[in-house]
Amino acid sequence: MSTTIEVTGVQPSTITVGRDLGFDPIVAALDSAATKVLIVHARPLASRAQALAEHLRSLGYEAATADHPDAEAGKAIDVVAGLWDTCGRLQLGRKDAIIAMGGGATTDMAGFVAATWLRGVSLINVPTTLLGMVDAAVGGKTGINTSVGKNLVGSFYPACAVVADMSLLSSLPREDLAAGAAEVIKCGFIADPVILRIVEETDPDVLLDPSSEQLAEITTRAVAVKARVVSADLTEGGLREILNYGHTLAHAIERANDYTWRHGDAVAVGCCFAARLAHARGQLSSEDVARHDELFSRVGLPTRYEGHTLAELTHIMASDKKVRRGVLRFVLLDGIANPRTEAVEPGELAAPAEAIGIRP
Repeated sequence: MSTTIEVTGVQPSTITVGRDLGFDPIVAALDSAATKVLIVHARPLASRAQALAEHLRSLGYEAATADHPDAEAGKAIDVVAGLWDTCGRLQLGRKDAIIAMGGGATTDMAGFVAATWLRGVSLINVPTTLLGMVDAAVGGKTGINTSVGKNLVGSFYPACAVVADMSLLSSLPREDLAAGAAEVIKCGFIADPVILRIVEETDPDVLLDPSSEQLAEITTRAVAVKARVVSADLTEGGLREILNYGHTLAHAIERANDYTWRHGDAVAVGCCFAARLAHARGQLSSEDVARHDELFSRVGLPTRYEGHTLAELTHIMASDKKVRRGVLRFVLLDGIANPRTEAVEPGELAAPAEAIGIRP
C-alpha cells in the first residue's frame, strides 16, 4: 500500500510514501535515456546502496556508490568537490542520475551536487529518516553549510522523484524518530490540525512505531502539506516561508551548539518560542501555547533551551534568510493553521525567550 503525492508547478515531481516499496519506484523514476547512476549514501547504508547498485547493473545501468561523512559534517564544500570528481570519473551525463540515499544531510548535499554537475542532472531522493521524508527530501531545497551559517549556499532543485519507504525507519533510534516528528507536528500547527489531533489521541509508543498506521498517516499528511506549499511557491518568494515555522531560533540554536543538537529538537524549541511570541502579540491563545508544549513534549522533544544567551542567539539570527534590511522576521501563527511572516523588534524577544529558559 502506497500513496502518491504530486508536486505541481514549474518543476513537477512525484512523492511516493508507503512500506516495503523496494527498488521498483526508484528505477521507474530514471530517465529513459539514462545509462549511468551515482548513488550517494550515508555510511551506515552502504549495504543497501550496494544492493541497489547491483540491481541497477542487472538492468544494464552503470552504477557507482559514494559515501560521505555523517550528518552536518557531510554538508561541506570539500565533500561536494569530491563528489564532482566522482561524477567526472563516472562521466555522468545530463540524462543520467544521482540517487541520494540517507537523511536530510544526504539529500541536502547530494541534491546540491546534482544541481551543479553539468548545471543539473536528474535527482532521485530516497530518504531513510523520518526527518528526511517530511522535510529535507521534499521541496527542492539543496544546500551546504559555511562557517557563517547553515544552508546558506545551495539552490532550489527538486528531485524528479522522492521514494519514502516507511520500512526503512525500523532501525532508527527513538530519538531520531522524535526529531522527525517535530517537523510533522510543525505541519499540523501551520496547516493541518488533523495531525495535531492524531498526536494527541495516540500513545507515543504507537505514534513513534515505524510500522504503525498512525505514523504513516501523519507522515503522509505532513508530506502533503509541504507538497501543496511548494507547488505554489517553489523558490520561497512568499508562501513557502511558512514552512520555516520555528526555524529562525532553531537554526540559531543548532549553529550556537556546533550542530550537536538534532534539527527536530531545535525546531520543537523554536516553535514553542514562536508560540509565545505570537501570544504576546495577541495572536495566539494561552491554550494554544500550552498545546505546543504538550504535543512536542508528548513525543519526547525539548520545549526549553538553557544554553547560549538571547544576545548570542540574536546575533546568529541576524543572518537568517528571512531578515530584511536588518529586521528580524519570524513565521508566527495568527491562530492555528494561519501562519504569516512578520517583522519583529529585538525588544519583543526577551519575554518569550525567558519563558523557555533562555538567559538575556
